[in-house]
Amino acid sequence: QVQFVESGGGLVQAGGSLKLSCATSGMVFSGEHMGWYRQAPGKQQRDVVAWITSGGKTHYVDSVKGRFTVSRDNAKNTVYLQMDSLKPEDTAVYLCNVIDRAYYAWGQGTQVTVSS
Repeated sequence: QVQFVESGGGLVQAGGSLKLSCATSGMVFSGEHMGWYRQAPGKQQRDVVAWITSGGKTHYVDSVKGRFTVSRDNAKNTVYLQMDSLKPEDTAVYLCNVIDRAYYAWGQGTQVTVSS
């Protein structure tokens, strides 16, 4: 059974930083392309913001490019999201899952709240 456990969220002022972690289990992590998604308050949709291929190539949506950095540690089956220069519009629940294939069951996510 595949599981995702996200952590590292919190309340931060605009301009601050947070580093999120997503520990995975039950899958061959090193072979998966992994994405970070966020679900804004009051919205059902989860939008991808950053992803990293099994080979380590990174991609970002325009709204976070230059501020967020995605990385992975295959030895720890963990994917990370370093978030700098945070803005109030980054406020959301952040979740990880695979990308470019059918999703596994979602974890609980971690709440990020950015105050102005």
